[in-house]
Amino acid sequence: MITSEQLDYVKTVLTFWNHLTPPERALLKQSMVSVNYKQGDVIHRGDSDCIGVLVVKSGGLRTYMLSEEGKEITLFRPRQGDVCVLSASCIMRNITFDVHIEADEDSEVIILNSSDFQQVCNENIYAENFSYKVTTDRFSDVMWAMEQILFMSFDKRLAIFLLDESAKNGSDFITLTHEQIAKYTGSAREVVSRMLKYFVNEGLVEVSRKGVKLLDKKKLRALL
Repeated sequence: MITSEQLDYVKTVLTFWNHLTPPERALLKQSMVSVNYKQGDVIHRGDSDCIGVLVVKSGGLRTYMLSEEGKEITLFRPRQGDVCVLSASCIMRNITFDVHIEADEDSEVIILNSSDFQQVCNENIYAENFSYKVTTDRFSDVMWAMEQILFMSFDKRLAIFLLDESAKNGSDFITLTHEQIAKYTGSAREVVSRMLKYFVNEGLVEVSRKGVKLLDKKKLRALL
């Protein structure tokens, strides 16, 4: 069970809530659980489990694909207020690729049981439309990630990543290691380090042990 405060939060995220019937609301409410994850915890591992629909209440997650050789490609990173339905792939027959999800930072996640959520979507057009919209939005994120990896030079990809992180966090200082940046951009740590060194020489960024500081966003945007 979840608290009344957690339920109120879910209601604001699931925008179809007011269109549910009392039995549908009761079904979803009894299916919800709140779970706290530590940074690095694995939440969903490929097609081996079907944990349910995830509502991120605090913190952030990372959704990625994993090759047979162990290479990771980050697809998108759900943050507070986001909903992830790929963790309920057992009810989404058209999802044929394995998706892994881990806690990107310490996070509180409210999980809705997959079968209960699917039942409500089958019975309520508003819930169904919401599910389709979330899936479509995430598919757009996946296609954007693939487009960058397949068609963009790495200097452009890194510039996009740094500018996006700065905008999301509202800060010119990005507290990420080279290893983390490599993971998020689908590259190797050595490649990230070389490109950051180039950015430093060009006066675009400043690199320290604590992270990366953006010095000239205008020049970074010129790379796009």
